[in-house]
Amino acid sequence: MAQTPQAGNGPVPRSIPMDEVDLIGLVAVEDVRAFEALYRAYHPRLRRFLRGMLRQATLVDEVLDDTMLVAWRKAHTFDGTSQVSTWLFAIAYRQALKALRRLDWSMPDPVDEPAAPHETEPDRELAQLQLRARLDEALSHLSAEHRAVIELTYFQGYSCKEIAQITDCPVATVKTRMFYARRRMKALLGDAGAQAL
Repeated sequence: MAQTPQAGNGPVPRSIPMDEVDLIGLVAVEDVRAFEALYRAYHPRLRRFLRGMLRQATLVDEVLDDTMLVAWRKAHTFDGTSQVSTWLFAIAYRQALKALRRLDWSMPDPVDEPAAPHETEPDRELAQLQLRARLDEALSHLSAEHRAVIELTYFQGYSCKEIAQITDCPVATVKTRMFYARRRMKALLGDAGAQAL
């Protein structure tokens, strides 16, 4: 395993001990510690993405585990033509679509009520919680493909080109999905909520 670069007298702390491509290489030869590092590094982002796509809390952890199991089994197929994150999000996207098809997706989960604010500036916090609840409600009315584009763009920071790789479709299709998703969100949110987009 590569050593962590030294700064002064001690090692430089990093969340992933090496380059992600090297990490995937180690996962490909079934290095459990490398897989654990990969899991820890991507768990929060993948969980957020899957939560937005699936809209059912009970499925998120199951699909996240399925995603990481595929990554473990298919790490040897990673060819370096994309970023590791793009590769992992593509797996998560496909696993989420499979889960939705298995359920014969028809009705979204109801949106949870926002928690009461507990810190200073309660009015501002409450307004943010209410806006987030409205956004979640509007997202629940989009198709899985449209939710994925919104989630990957606004919450994960991916470009249209990267989203096209993740969803395995042309960039023009990603842009079209974004156009219709935003238009639908604006219609659902009204003028005040649409400014959040």
